[in-house]
Amino acid sequence: MKLLKTSLLTVLLLCIVSSCSKEDSGNASEEVNYSIDLNLAQETDWELADQVLVLINEHRTSIGLETISKDQQHASAYAVDHTKYMIDNNEISHDNFSFRNNGMKNRGAESVGEIVAYGYNNAESVVSAWLNSPSHKSVIEGPYAYSGFGIIENSQGQYFFTQLFYRK
Repeated sequence: MKLLKTSLLTVLLLCIVSSCSKEDSGNASEEVNYSIDLNLAQETDWELADQVLVLINEHRTSIGLETISKDQQHASAYAVDHTKYMIDNNEISHDNFSFRNNGMKNRGAESVGEIVAYGYNNAESVVSAWLNSPSHKSVIEGPYAYSGFGIIENSQGQYFFTQLFYRK
C-alpha cells in the first residue's frame, strides 16, 4: 500500500511539475519559482545550530574530513521553511525536498543533502542520534562544504530540526 501511495504521489508530482508547451508560443514553458524569503533564516535557534555545527565538525575532522561552514542565508531559509512545515504537520519528513534541492542548485550548489529530527533538547543528543543512523551519518560525512539550519521550538517546547548540506 505504501509503495502504491509513493508511486501515485510520484506520478502526481511529475504531472504537477511538468509543463507543456503551447502550440502558439513555441518553446515557452512554465518556470518553477524557487525563491525563498531570506528573513526566514533569522528564525532558527542559532545558539543551538552553532552547537550542532561544532559537534558535526568535530566528528568530520576526527575522520579526516574538511569542516562545514555555516550558511545563514538561502540554505537556512529553506531549512527554516521546511521546519515550519514539519511543525505545522507535527511530524518529521523530507516532503518537498526537491524544492529545496532545486532551489539550492539554482544558486550554484552541485549536491544537496538533508537531515531532519524532532524532540531532541540539545545538540549532543540530536547529533548522537544522527551519527547512530547510517542514512543520517552518510549525509554528515558526505562531500559537503556548507550547511544551513532550521531549528525551531514548537509551542509545546519541542525542537524540530532541518539541516541542509551542500557543496558548490
